[in-house]
Amino acid sequence: MTLSDAVAHLSPHRWARANRLLIRKALAEFAHERLITPQTDGGGAYVVHSDDGLTRYTFTAVLRALDHWQVDADSITRHRDGTEVPLDALDFFIELQKSLGLSDEVLPVYLEEISSTLSGICYKLTKPQIPAAELARSGFQDIETGMTEGHPCFVANNGRLGFGVHEYLSYAPETASPVRLVWLAAHRSRAAFTAGAGIEYESFVREELGEATVERFHGVLRAQDLDPADYLLIPVHPWQWWNKLTVTFAAEVARRHLVCLGEGDDEYLAQQSIRTFFNRSHPEKHYVKTALSVLNMGFMRGLSAAYMEATPAINDWLAQLIEGDPVLRATRLTIIRERAAVGYRHLEYEKATDRYSPYRKMLAALWRESPVASLKDGESLATMASLVHVDHEGASFAGALIEQSGLTPTQWLRHYLRAYLTPLLHSFYAYDLVFMPHGENVILVLKDGVVQRAVFKDIAEEIAVMDPDAVLPPAVERLRVGVPEDKKLLSLFTDVFDCFFRFLAANLAAEGILMEDDFWRTVAEVIREYQQSVPELAEKFERYDLFAPRFALSCLNRLQLRNNRQMVDLADPAGALQLIGTLSNPVAGF
Repeated sequence: MTLSDAVAHLSPHRWARANRLLIRKALAEFAHERLITPQTDGGGAYVVHSDDGLTRYTFTAVLRALDHWQVDADSITRHRDGTEVPLDALDFFIELQKSLGLSDEVLPVYLEEISSTLSGICYKLTKPQIPAAELARSGFQDIETGMTEGHPCFVANNGRLGFGVHEYLSYAPETASPVRLVWLAAHRSRAAFTAGAGIEYESFVREELGEATVERFHGVLRAQDLDPADYLLIPVHPWQWWNKLTVTFAAEVARRHLVCLGEGDDEYLAQQSIRTFFNRSHPEKHYVKTALSVLNMGFMRGLSAAYMEATPAINDWLAQLIEGDPVLRATRLTIIRERAAVGYRHLEYEKATDRYSPYRKMLAALWRESPVASLKDGESLATMASLVHVDHEGASFAGALIEQSGLTPTQWLRHYLRAYLTPLLHSFYAYDLVFMPHGENVILVLKDGVVQRAVFKDIAEEIAVMDPDAVLPPAVERLRVGVPEDKKLLSLFTDVFDCFFRFLAANLAAEGILMEDDFWRTVAEVIREYQQSVPELAEKFERYDLFAPRFALSCLNRLQLRNNRQMVDLADPAGALQLIGTLSNPVAGF
């Protein structure tokens, strides 16, 4: 690739389109979060003024449930001093800096994230435009790499600060470039391997890597008069090796605490979460999740060595809980367990930092089960993020599945809700257990377009138990979080209703597939159906009322606009919430 080939996707017409699409999303989500207040212009359009009042943006939009602004991208115009001027996303954030609460310190870094997100949109615009109907019949990884939006709420959702363009082309999920992981030998004096029940290090590594590769790696150590028995093998993201470990961990390499063994043989594909890899060579083998010191959507995407130690035990605990609960078993919910983990502790950086520091999250990895092995005949997989994917002609992936299923839209929706929502409800009401159930953390098992069951993932880092008195095994104790009573239900209202169903319902309504009222009525029916099946939890249903008329609006972009390097204080996640007024609960009327 030549120097100029690397930026071939950055053409004037694509850049203009990308800016239009991103400003559309910014207007919609910032209006939703009440950072801007669009006024009607009297002619059926809305207008938003810049902080200095000299620039105005006009657009048409449909207002839907949950204060969802469905803005028509092609209707947006920008006028300055009475003259129409081109849309420019970077200008947009500068013109609205005060309204958006962007400090002088955060603004340039946020603009860099926006620039990176725009560049990613331009790249996606170069790809063949696959109709939703065709994507809905595609394979699991084609769907994963075919997503065009990323997180539906966050405007700067593809920052990936740290990637150069050549690294973007090699490691971004949408480029679907095969990746070979770098393998290091880590001295046991500083590294630890933990695994779930029945897993032993030596046999696990040989199964994952193959005998020949393990022997080759051991040969690299023996050639340096090092004993393989003194080391553990750690898979590393190639970016992390080139950009961080070779420099930041130079002492460890020089002292042979870390030894580079070379690349593994298997080819992997980056997933939507960017640091998790699917094994393309052997799809039934484990996913590998790696540390990646890249800033993306409000966090440095590292992995904590200390956190890794308890990860397999937490996954085993949750798998047992699901297996032992008749309601969860009936929904056929499964998790793909994080079966083994390895972490490396850099003792000097540990002395210099607290436990939340990115310096402690530079070298660790985990192995997560693949859902492929659990499929039955005729079943296929799709990331749940696909349900809110809309193709270049405005057709939704969810609509394509409904068409394929032959069911009515409400019948199809009921299957999906029983598989996805019912387990979340029961986990909350029976165990005070909450997940982070966004589109990228859930995999759907489909048959003829119908959702059969849900697979939850990203367990150890993302679940929490909100009951101060729950009896938890010592290894699982870190899941306990203190959340004020009045905020507990936000785990469902915000994460499920506002951050996922809001988009799914709006897309189906825009296509004329399912009226909004019918969508929310069906959600209400599935909630009632669940509640009637467990009358013993009636007191909890009353205390945490899903049919309350209103709930607090919890704003995600506000977190990122306030501090885009560390969006949430990990020691007090509930304390970080940005709650701005309330939303009308769309199931309250049913």
